[in-house]
Amino acid sequence: MHGVFLVSLILALAAVTAALGFGIYALFRGGDFGRTWSNRLMRLRVLLQFVAILIIVGGVLLLRHGH
Repeated sequence: MHGVFLVSLILALAAVTAALGFGIYALFRGGDFGRTWSNRLMRLRVLLQFVAILIIVGGVLLLRHGH
């Protein structure tokens, strides 16, 4: 169970980092590309952060109960 938690946490954090990086790239690129993608990518980042927090909370609850 610890392995599944660790892998899912690493994947979630990598997805958040990728969305952040692409969002910053779109923001600094500007133009039509920036207007189209920077806001979408930042909303995606917020959603991915929420998922990562849920994974962390779920993992802590599982570890706390000894499963």
